[in-house]
Amino acid sequence: MTEPVVIEGTVVHGRQLGRRLGFPTANLAVPDALEARDGVYLSEAEVDGQLYGAMSNLGRNPSVGGTERRLESYLFGFEGELYGRRLRIRLLRRLREERKFASVEELQRQIEADRREAEAFFAARKAER
Repeated sequence: MTEPVVIEGTVVHGRQLGRRLGFPTANLAVPDALEARDGVYLSEAEVDGQLYGAMSNLGRNPSVGGTERRLESYLFGFEGELYGRRLRIRLLRRLREERKFASVEELQRQIEADRREAEAFFAARKAER
């Protein structure tokens, strides 16, 4: 990916799994024509003109039986409700491919590792500015 892929849309309700795992996500429908590889990304989310570092999963969530392709983003430092609000997500860097985990616990451990990597990325990015 040379230029960041940008996905915009209105936040819709998901299955609340991210919330139960401690990572509430904003869910966006993905256009069929979107030419980005499924996977976990370091991303940037824009809500009402405010930017947040984010961690996004683009794909079908095979570990929990998902079938519909969507973008789910966890926004660092955001507090509040996003349902029905317009969101703009820029996929900055792909961390890893989406894969099916043997258990929800294994998935949660991987999400924690992804979070640590994302926090380090955003801390370094902030220090550069």
